[in-house]
Amino acid sequence: MAEHIYIFDTTLRDGEQSPGATMNIQEKIRVAKQLEAMGVDIIEAGFPISSEGDYESVRAIAKALERSVVAGLARANREDIDRAWDAIRPAKYPRIHTFIATSDIHLTHKLKMTREEVLRDIAEAVSYAKKMTDDVEFSAEDATRTELSFLCEVVRTALKAGATTINIPDTVGYTVPTEYAHILDTIQKEVEGIEKIVLSVHCHNDLGLATANSVMAIQHGARQVECTVNGIGERAGNTAMEEVVMALRTRADLFPYETGINTKMIYPTSRLVSQITGMKVQPNKAIVGANAFAHEAGIHQDGVLKEKLTYEIMTPESVGIPKSSLVMGKHSGRHAFRDRLKSLGFDLNTDQIQKAFELFKALADKKKTVYDEDIVAIVMHEVLRIPYRYRLNYLNVVSGTSAIPTAVVTMEIDGEPVRDVDFGDGPVDAALKTIKKMTHSKSKLLRFAVNAITGGTDAQGEVTVHVEEDGISVMGQGAHTDIIVASAKAYINALNKLEYQKAKRREEANQS
Repeated sequence: MAEHIYIFDTTLRDGEQSPGATMNIQEKIRVAKQLEAMGVDIIEAGFPISSEGDYESVRAIAKALERSVVAGLARANREDIDRAWDAIRPAKYPRIHTFIATSDIHLTHKLKMTREEVLRDIAEAVSYAKKMTDDVEFSAEDATRTELSFLCEVVRTALKAGATTINIPDTVGYTVPTEYAHILDTIQKEVEGIEKIVLSVHCHNDLGLATANSVMAIQHGARQVECTVNGIGERAGNTAMEEVVMALRTRADLFPYETGINTKMIYPTSRLVSQITGMKVQPNKAIVGANAFAHEAGIHQDGVLKEKLTYEIMTPESVGIPKSSLVMGKHSGRHAFRDRLKSLGFDLNTDQIQKAFELFKALADKKKTVYDEDIVAIVMHEVLRIPYRYRLNYLNVVSGTSAIPTAVVTMEIDGEPVRDVDFGDGPVDAALKTIKKMTHSKSKLLRFAVNAITGGTDAQGEVTVHVEEDGISVMGQGAHTDIIVASAKAYINALNKLEYQKAKRREEANQS
């Protein structure tokens, strides 16, 4: 039987630290449930001491999950550990994940501590956390830039104090596969009793080596990989969960391991995280990018038509990408639509299915064909979106070569209908100016991007906007066959997220 590799997903903690990727509690719960459904072993729900909002979201996730271990991050001190434990205590399987930096760079410039003081704090923190739960993980921050003999002493100390998982992170994406292998080999050779715990790795992608380092680590004794969906995270991001999982599955001849991940849920989960965070997946991204299973070159097309194995080392179906892009039309029935939703990884209630079906029918009347990507956009943008302060009811824009672009907008603001009109340099500018005036927003629009979800002149357009106000940066998205409507939806989505973050900041300020 293949040996199990534990998948530790930190999308909700490290992944959320990507600029503009902040999620609210409801969105975090949705992602956490999706991760649990796809078979993730450990979900790092957040850093409870960092804010009241993070504490509340970790606690809510701890209550919501049934099968996955829920981890809360804590620095190596009692206050952090107490806060983390209070947040994860309701979980069926709670884990305290405590850490401290160990490299001389961090000790000298950040912590202002000696090695002896760090070893003392490790012993105290791990043993203190162990009093609360048997499942304690310790991470040596910046391990790959730590003197190896001292790193072995760090691991020895954490092991003796009771850690059940010890993580050797490449915190700044500095190491390379062969060097990482040497570090792990040395630890396993020099630290007595290391076989009693799970050795973990957490790699960042600053040099583009996160997945390579993680896979090499597995070959050299690591049995837990810390990663994120789509590889999001600090700076250049983390190890992409989908890449590690599919590398092990595709090259089973080299890796006699299994992860327990339902790989058919990889693509729907990637889309979910992308839509919620507003972070687009680059087209050439491995496994989940739009071009991952696309073939344009004539030689490639000829080869794939004759035998897929010529240019595809895995099937799109294996990661949840439907074999056929054309799925349904306006004559499709409710039962077929419900089955398609399930195949795309969505578990909706009766009311949500009804709403999605009505929107699908409306779209099918406008388009000749409806693609899976269209259905995903309907569910993500319209059905699963939580109630917000601002809601678009009506938009009419007049524009042309001899007309001044004019937008008439009707919205609900705090449940009350509001109507206004304004002008702009173009139809999108007019629509967004009107919305900004109606909401009295002081935010700045930093980025505006348009992407066609599918091909053809009747394709749905997906708009992503990046707005900022008083240091708070958020992403918003909207989709519609009318790109002006999609722009308005994306802008309103961003303003709603901004309102949420502003309210959270005020709440934290009042409590401090």
